[in-house]
Amino acid sequence: MAAPSPADLALDEAADADIRDTARRFIAREITPHYSTWEQAGRVPRDLWRRMGAAGLLCPSLPEAYGGAEAGLRASIALIEEMANAFVALHGFYTHSEICAPYILHLGSEEQKRRWLPGCASGDVVLAIAMTEPGAGSDLKATRTIARRDSDGYRLTGQKTFITNGLQADLVIVLAEMADSARRAKSLFLVEADRPGFARGRVLDKVGQKAQDTTELFFDDVAIPPENLLGEAGRGLKYLMEFLPRERILVGVGSLAGAEAAFRETLAYVQTRQAFGQAIGSFQHLRFKLAEMKTELAVGRAFLDRCIQRFETSGLAPDEAAMCKYWLSDLEGRILDACVQMHGGYGYMREYPVARAFADARAQRIYAGTNEIMKEIIARGLEPPGDGNPLRPPAGDPSRRDRV
Repeated sequence: MAAPSPADLALDEAADADIRDTARRFIAREITPHYSTWEQAGRVPRDLWRRMGAAGLLCPSLPEAYGGAEAGLRASIALIEEMANAFVALHGFYTHSEICAPYILHLGSEEQKRRWLPGCASGDVVLAIAMTEPGAGSDLKATRTIARRDSDGYRLTGQKTFITNGLQADLVIVLAEMADSARRAKSLFLVEADRPGFARGRVLDKVGQKAQDTTELFFDDVAIPPENLLGEAGRGLKYLMEFLPRERILVGVGSLAGAEAAFRETLAYVQTRQAFGQAIGSFQHLRFKLAEMKTELAVGRAFLDRCIQRFETSGLAPDEAAMCKYWLSDLEGRILDACVQMHGGYGYMREYPVARAFADARAQRIYAGTNEIMKEIIARGLEPPGDGNPLRPPAGDPSRRDRV
């Protein structure tokens, strides 16, 4: 990954400010007034995607040739943070823009990019990625969806679950095992939702993130033309390992932003909530706890900013991305638990933002690889380099950690 120049970073900051203002106004006008209705429905209206696209809020980092704004990763980070500030848990938008679309951009043929990416930016095409299966969660090598070659391309059979955007996706990136591979090699396929044999299962009833559809997907001998293979055959797991650090840093972004928003909400609450004749925020125990939370959030912000900078310049190693995802999602959980406690009984009522945020945030420690898997990835990187310091790669060996 080429490092951006100072001029590129300055442009990114300008785009960040523009998209942050656009996102803030769009959320206040188009999302917040309807959000509780969408939580009850378990989905957002399909037209919201097109309105997001028209506002320039989908796939802003795509090149202009494919409908994007070439705004860089920080533009999507701004959108994630503004949604967190508004207590809006619609992770499907950044899954579409900054997880799925980059697979097509970096792995797709020119024909695939021109066919699909402009629609992704406009909202006419909704993307999903299907890796997880009922019998294989974080263990992607254990997936059993099968792709069999035939004279016309491939036949895809299997089942996926916990698929974000699965209900509305027009195009799904599917991880499947190659039936003719002795090594059980995996490949990635682009599967259109209107292909015979493709079916959507039930919308899953989640604890949180109620407005975000999450579904099962079924593939019953789905015919896939050879031009729908994404990247090279048999390299699917390698591609996922290359792209997962990007996803994990975005989980870190959302986690920290959610924690910061809940902290601000709680700080305002304890300054006005009265008990025993005074604001509860004046009690020493709560003041000390708030001081701890503020400190942890400041440390988290510095760590995240460092991770983002390394991702944009020299690249972020897999164990560093795992640390980002694990530590910040754990931090969010601790912060939100404390926020709920400070609200007392009201903190358990869904009409209060911290209650909804508490439920919404729990999945952050599960998807993009559970935090237990993150610790395993981190532990694998603990072998000491030449100077015995496991936290510093050896001089002259920038490839040691397979930076992405």
